[in-house]
Amino acid sequence: MTEGRPRLSGSELRLAYDDRVVVENLDVAIPDGSFTVVVGPNACGKSTLLRALARMLKPKHGAVVLDGADIRSQPAKDVARRLGLLPQSPTAPDAITVADLVARGRYPHQKLLRQWSPDDERAVSEALTATGTVELAERSVDELSGGQRQRVWLAMVLAQETPLLLLDEPTTFLDVAHQIEVLDLCADLRERHGRTLVAVLHDLNHACRYATHLIAMREGAIVAEGAPGEIVDAQLVEQVFGLACRVIPDPETGTPLVVPAARRVRVP
Repeated sequence: MTEGRPRLSGSELRLAYDDRVVVENLDVAIPDGSFTVVVGPNACGKSTLLRALARMLKPKHGAVVLDGADIRSQPAKDVARRLGLLPQSPTAPDAITVADLVARGRYPHQKLLRQWSPDDERAVSEALTATGTVELAERSVDELSGGQRQRVWLAMVLAQETPLLLLDEPTTFLDVAHQIEVLDLCADLRERHGRTLVAVLHDLNHACRYATHLIAMREGAIVAEGAPGEIVDAQLVEQVFGLACRVIPDPETGTPLVVPAARRVRVP
């Protein structure tokens, strides 16, 4: 790790799919020990940026740096011991059980002659417990609801036990109670276990409540970043999302709460 620099950053990034450029000349630094949340409208480059940070998308220009070195110059298994990713639409092998899928999170820690260990067993058990999926352990992933599958995938990433976690829309398919449970878990991982998390979220109010560092994107560029209480106001929300609103203190947390402007009723 380079002294004074964050563990994960990107500089002068140009990100594209074939000839379609999504992100151009973007610099980003993820504060160590933060819960960083990336927000913005659809197709603004949020998930593309996360894929690049996770070594899943090769930049056309620029570099993602992990612990002082270009992430693409490092062996994939070494990266996987330090950085875990929950992608947007993961796919499980046919007929695999929940326990076996979560156990795959231990793969980066396996060596040629290393057998399954008590540490592996503990990591899987703790991940199942943390995500409320213990009772699903022997069931096939194919049988689960969308919300259950999302929690199982999160358990697999937690079992990987990496200091950096990247989560692309981790609350997808979850009802509001489970959304809060997952975000509370993310906050706990940062506060009690010192992990650094980066998540893409669609719900701006959830982002404001849980993020310690917020990145607001539009059209492939970072419009603003910082603590939610310092950067989120009605002007920023309208600039990024095109939404007229009021921003008031959340009565539970004091963080910014975005209240959309009421629809004007037309009088006949």
